[in-house]
Amino acid sequence: MTDSTFNLTHHIRSIPDWPKKGVIFRDISSLLEDRLVFRKTIDLFVHRYFTTRIDAVVGIDARGFIIGAPLAYELNAGFIPVRKKGKLPGTTISESYSLEYGEAEVEIQTDWLKRGDRVILIDDLIATGGTMLAAASLLQQLGVEIVEAAAIIDLPDLGGSRKLKEAGITVHAFCEFEGD
Repeated sequence: MTDSTFNLTHHIRSIPDWPKKGVIFRDISSLLEDRLVFRKTIDLFVHRYFTTRIDAVVGIDARGFIIGAPLAYELNAGFIPVRKKGKLPGTTISESYSLEYGEAEVEIQTDWLKRGDRVILIDDLIATGGTMLAAASLLQQLGVEIVEAAAIIDLPDLGGSRKLKEAGITVHAFCEFEGD
């Protein structure tokens, strides 16, 4: 596989009407199952941030963990999880948000990141932006600098990347899906 023939969109399944009718779920499981495609995907992130000073990669529950942990390892940075409410021990702060098919709340432990730390915020995709905006709010409450919010997939029709940019957050995704 060479860079000129690698196209992430060919490795992402589109599953209609899941988790509810009218939603097209972009499934990265097919991307993860192929060891060469998974490696190439992580390498895309590594090459993007390799020369950037990063103190930690912040991965959003749960698929952001899959991308974030190996990326943190390769960048010699810490890995900090943003989890669903009630899943982290110790002192946490939380933020509620809306997503394209419901409501949720995420939290982060307050012990690990310190004011001025530079982080990459990672998830598998950007849809309505609710999860990333909530995670970004938590990081901003901690005084952390978000170098970039990054994902494998952007769904620009849902407006999430636009909302993140309007909030002053730099955004990057390696591929996008629009419409059906």
